[in-house]
Amino acid sequence: MKTMTCRQLGGPCDLAHRGETADDVIKAQDQHLKDAEKAGDASHQPAREDMKGRWRRPKKSLDWYLGTKRAFAELPED
Repeated sequence: MKTMTCRQLGGPCDLAHRGETADDVIKAQDQHLKDAEKAGDASHQPAREDMKGRWRRPKKSLDWYLGTKRAFAELPED
């Protein structure tokens, strides 16, 4: 299990997301951003827009995805 924060994934806060894989923490970040948007948290809006854009254009966002996977792989186990 490893941990990445919202900030490490491009967001504005330090909420920790834990997962077995980078995809787990990416999915947790996506849900966190959706929840923040729904709650009216404007500080998360730019990150939410970026995330929505990534899901719409996965080939264009491959650099972000691969970078996140590399960063996750380099983290120590919790």
